[in-house]
Amino acid sequence: MTDITAPSARSDTETVTVPRQPWQRRARGFLIGLAVLSLLAWSWGPTEMKNWILLFTDWRNMAEFMNGFLRPNFHDWDIYFEEMLVTIQIAVWGTALAVIVGIPFAVLSSSNVCPQWVVQPIRRLMDASRAINEIVFALLFVVAVGLGPFAGVMALFVHNTGIVAKLFSEAVEASDPRPVEGIRATGASRLQEVIFGIIPQVIPLWSSFTLYRFETNVRSATVLGIIGAGGIGHSLYENIRSFQYSETAAIIIIVVVSVMIIDMVSARLRGMLV
Repeated sequence: MTDITAPSARSDTETVTVPRQPWQRRARGFLIGLAVLSLLAWSWGPTEMKNWILLFTDWRNMAEFMNGFLRPNFHDWDIYFEEMLVTIQIAVWGTALAVIVGIPFAVLSSSNVCPQWVVQPIRRLMDASRAINEIVFALLFVVAVGLGPFAGVMALFVHNTGIVAKLFSEAVEASDPRPVEGIRATGASRLQEVIFGIIPQVIPLWSSFTLYRFETNVRSATVLGIIGAGGIGHSLYENIRSFQYSETAAIIIIVVVSVMIIDMVSARLRGMLV
């Protein structure tokens, strides 16, 4: 009979060698952490972060102010609801125009599609578009077209065009080049490569980005109403200025509930698209 010897058990004294990171990587991580701490320390004084203690010593002042919001008055809820719908409609049009105009700019600012002499000027133009806040654009359009929702639409449109172009171009640059190479091998033009090789890949991600920007624009449109660009922001500002905290609380509740519903629906749609 053949004697089958079982393999010897692993020695308890055997040590496991844990790989260590190279010193260059550890030094890089240390320098990044030091840079972040230095940046926070540099910003401490100008931002008056020393006043954080007031949050604990003067909390009664905040509680007294918030007491006026504990009794929301929904007497004019129908008016607030209509204004909230206008706010959502401003966000719809602002987002739609930004996507329509932002797609060509996204393609033109993608380094894997266009040469650098085209990419760099377009990127700088889009940088300027998103660097200027939508409130500034709203003030300009209020002067040009007057008070009302159209000024808010145009402000969201111009500001979000830069953001959409940035997000969409990053998706284009991250696309798989193999379908494009296959289409190029058939003798297709550059435009056909983009339409049939790149856009089908990035459509789900573009759709997700569009829904996300719409959520953000609903909140932004609320603020734009404060400066006369239409929507519920105007009523919110007028009630705060006249110290009508009960009506202000009702408006805030309507805005919060609306944004929550939009966020839930948008999250469900993004999950279906990506």
